[in-house]
Amino acid sequence: MQNQLKSRTKKFSIDVIDLAEKLPNTISSRIVINQLVKSGTSVGANYRAVCRSRSNNEFISKMQVVLEESEESCYWLEIVEEKGWVDVRALLKEANELTAIFVSSLKTIKNKSNNIKNNNIRKT
Repeated sequence: MQNQLKSRTKKFSIDVIDLAEKLPNTISSRIVINQLVKSGTSVGANYRAVCRSRSNNEFISKMQVVLEESEESCYWLEIVEEKGWVDVRALLKEANELTAIFVSSLKTIKNKSNNIKNNNIRKT
């Protein structure tokens, strides 16, 4: 699953860059493009850092960054969609799916960490 998400987040980054190159060259679109490319490419880059986590706490911390970047990408894609600059439905769908995966991963690891803490408390 980890390698599949690495590939998927990298493809998302490339798709965001490809989209940016299709957007109009106006003052407002350049701002949106800059923000979208920064957040969209950060998803994959930061997910790679998640994969190198050495503890549950480090995983949670790094995954929260990935989730923030993914959510921000959704926001900027929604702006592009509402402006009608280009069709971003497929990319927005992917951004939302990735966000859902990251939310689910965070919930799972937080529950696991809480269960470990609760078991350790009961043992003392």
